[in-house]
Amino acid sequence: MKKTLAIFTCILVTFTMGSGQALAAEKKSAAETRTWSAKASPNDYKIGAGDILEITIWKEPDLSREEVLVRTDGKISFPLLNDVQASDLTPLEMKRNMEVGLKEFISNPFVTITVTSPASQQIYVLGEVLNTGEYPLTKNLTVLQAFALAGGFTEWASKKEIVLMRKEGGKEKIYRINYKNIIKGKDLSQNLKLKADDTIIVP
Repeated sequence: MKKTLAIFTCILVTFTMGSGQALAAEKKSAAETRTWSAKASPNDYKIGAGDILEITIWKEPDLSREEVLVRTDGKISFPLLNDVQASDLTPLEMKRNMEVGLKEFISNPFVTITVTSPASQQIYVLGEVLNTGEYPLTKNLTVLQAFALAGGFTEWASKKEIVLMRKEGGKEKIYRINYKNIIKGKDLSQNLKLKADDTIIVP
């Protein structure tokens, strides 16, 4: 009996350790994913108001800044350059603009810009979903994927009358979405690729 109990205890400890290691690996993977998406690719991410940037000037620690907030007017305040345009530029475009400006004060300036908190890139899912709220806009996120992020629909959701609200050219545009037509393959064009500040409403 004691031998059987000892074997069972050993198996239980091994299983617990294995589960703990798997959970730790999963958390590490998730953290790495968040870090990658937060820093984004300099070739496609557009900086927006509310983003926090880390700006490093090579060999100029006094000018470098760990946290720079993009103001609501789309600009940042930076030493020597005063107001610098940030919104609607990629980090690479902004880097080049800053290097041109800093040439008046520094010989061969080299600027590195990292988006540490992409607060401007959010979408909103409201109405009859399990978890309403705002969600980070990851690359190529679609309408169907947004529903998954929100935990799916409630039992009262009207899946044929979903509305997507989007600002285009300074105006509010409304897209009608029929979830059932998407999943049945009848109209995949309604599975739109989402943009920053899109709002999905499930009646």
